[in-house]
Amino acid sequence: MNYDHAKLLDRLAAEYVFGTMSARVRSRFNAIQRALPAAREAVHVWEQRLTPLAHPIPPEQPSAATWKAIERKIGGHASPTSVSTWLAWLKPVLGVAFGVVATLGLVRMYPTAIVPVDDIVQPLIAQYGAPSTGVEYLGKQEGHWIAVPATAGSQMKGPCARIDLFKQHVGLDLTKMYPAGAPPDKTLTDKWTWDAFLVAAEKCHKAGFPFGVGMGGTADSVDSVGAIFAAHGAQLIDAKGNITVKSDATRQAMEYCKKLVQFLPPDVFAWDDASNNKWLIAGKGALIMNPPSAYAVAKRDNPKIAEQLWTFPSPKGPKGRFNPGLPFFWGIWKFSKNKAAARSLLVYLSQRSSAEKLVNASGGFDIPAFAGLRDFKIWGEVAPPKGTLYHYPPSGDQIVSIAGAPAPAAIATQMYTQATVTKMIAKFTQGNEPMEKVIAWAGSELEGFMRV
Repeated sequence: MNYDHAKLLDRLAAEYVFGTMSARVRSRFNAIQRALPAAREAVHVWEQRLTPLAHPIPPEQPSAATWKAIERKIGGHASPTSVSTWLAWLKPVLGVAFGVVATLGLVRMYPTAIVPVDDIVQPLIAQYGAPSTGVEYLGKQEGHWIAVPATAGSQMKGPCARIDLFKQHVGLDLTKMYPAGAPPDKTLTDKWTWDAFLVAAEKCHKAGFPFGVGMGGTADSVDSVGAIFAAHGAQLIDAKGNITVKSDATRQAMEYCKKLVQFLPPDVFAWDDASNNKWLIAGKGALIMNPPSAYAVAKRDNPKIAEQLWTFPSPKGPKGRFNPGLPFFWGIWKFSKNKAAARSLLVYLSQRSSAEKLVNASGGFDIPAFAGLRDFKIWGEVAPPKGTLYHYPPSGDQIVSIAGAPAPAAIATQMYTQATVTKMIAKFTQGNEPMEKVIAWAGSELEGFMRV
């Protein structure tokens, strides 16, 4: 077996970190890691990718009725004496440490290691409405739901911008375009296009407050550029798995990004997921693409900046208003010791009362997947300024954008983790490579992804 093959190492590292290797194979891969630096690096990448998913949800004490229902399922006694006891009990039930199961891992390992959960998700859809097409694209594989859309961690990454700087330098009142407690102003939102975004970026750049849109290799950057590509109709691979990167839509998206880059900070191609947050909180920029985590930190560390922040949807492009999203999921391993109890737990966590508690505990950060669960009061109450998150949950003409879609998910995950779209922009704008050469490079990369 050729362990120098990057794609093979990536797959083995994923299985190693997820814990699905047999003891014999795991022992052999440990030896490979000691001898091969590339194997150690592949494992490190997967560990870094999954570390945030180990964070527990806020403590929640189930009702007595819930415990009785679980007891009936498992044929034993479940004592609700403490949250720590409850979390410890969950591990054998779910087959994983409590938390979300990474979508990338689900896509790679279904159907070998993941239990389909149609019997959970379909009743939730009937009860609470359909999830976004982006959530379905990731969570439903080969006609089956392979994981339950989770509230915890799921987020949107639309613009978070300075009210004062937009008024002063752009001449646009964000709170009027997307007012708290009221529908968007259609006259203004119809004008909120990617072309208008470019004009605003230029004005703020000239004023000394550039937009902080990352162009690096991490999730925030890939999600932002992915939304720009989607809004222009650019698909690197179509839903049937055909390579379609060589298109006028791709050329238009690349030309747009080339224009945008000149109005961004010069180091955005080296940014990670924390860079844009720091940029905004430090008062250096007028806008970033990010969930409310930046706002929450600004509220703590720089309240004067937080008082001027407003979160709202992405601009509209020729193909629609694509807003970057990052859904999380809960899944059940096939090796779980008690799948029936796991199903009961996931049904409980997906109920309206549970979802609202999770959203409240997150300060409005978390976004439930189902349309009927996006009317919680907290988004209109977060302050200052009051209502800053009112238009954070997706609604109206917004399309939840998943970078890499509509390519078959197993291929899209590789496009995502390899940051193909931002590499294309880097080659085109920083490497000064001809557009057609960059597109040809991308086509070759995509062919490689499809062979793995």
